[in-house]
Amino acid sequence: MRIGLLGTGPWADMAHAPALSGHPGLDFVGVWGRRPEAAEEIADRHGTRAYENVDALLTDVDAVAVALPPSVQAPLAVRAARAGCHLLLDKPVATSVEDGRSVVEAAREAGVSSVVFFTSRFQTTTEAWISEQAALDGWFTARAEWLGSVFTGDSPFATPWRRDKGGLWDVGPHALSLLLPVLGDVRRVAASARGPEDTVHLVLEHVGGASSTLTLSLTAPPAAAGTTVELRGKAGVTVLPASSEGAVEPLTRAADALLAAVETGRPHACDVAFGLRVTEILAEAEERLGGGDGQS
Repeated sequence: MRIGLLGTGPWADMAHAPALSGHPGLDFVGVWGRRPEAAEEIADRHGTRAYENVDALLTDVDAVAVALPPSVQAPLAVRAARAGCHLLLDKPVATSVEDGRSVVEAAREAGVSSVVFFTSRFQTTTEAWISEQAALDGWFTARAEWLGSVFTGDSPFATPWRRDKGGLWDVGPHALSLLLPVLGDVRRVAASARGPEDTVHLVLEHVGGASSTLTLSLTAPPAAAGTTVELRGKAGVTVLPASSEGAVEPLTRAADALLAAVETGRPHACDVAFGLRVTEILAEAEERLGGGDGQS
């Protein structure tokens, strides 16, 4: 399958370009970015072509991978779908429900397949853990703490959109991508409150009767950063195992998932419809946080 890359930032450079160029089932046709010189550099390193015009790239490929801020990704994903391109998107699909729905509608109308790259969902140890827990009944509650320390040192992820949207929108999708397959959809955001800097605390009610609490931040002290996901229920207590995988291996599996969806016509669990649902939940939380103290 011929695929192009939209985006030239650190994530495109360190994850997408190596995964696409090294995948045996993909023909990495070219890269387009808002900075032409960066597109040239990535293209040179991976033996492909830099495109100055995004529509020219869409014409030459069967699919696109997108590594751009969500406000840029959503309209380009709509444009790509309408050009008949399958979609390998990054999370979050969008940071507004309206933009997320536009992507879903464009993909549906064009009949293209989609996969949203929630990194943890494509790590082998994490996916095995999710499958094992989802097969069990009787989960009572869950706790997810996703604490980053992005704006210290020289992190390449200290980008403007993360400063603007914070941990809710950057790491919130990761937490939800793990909780929803096990506990079921979210019935409502029962409570939300702000913590230090961009930190937020959410309480979610799930359709199966379980509850979950999320603590999300990009501004934790470096010594306090880390991720914990814990489930408690009739089966006892289980904690998400650590993964040593980088980004390229999971992204390669996400590309595998897109190829399978295209071949079979069966939607992947992490398609744009799932991505929209994550956006809807986070938008509800954001609305509550903007309405005062966020408490129910």
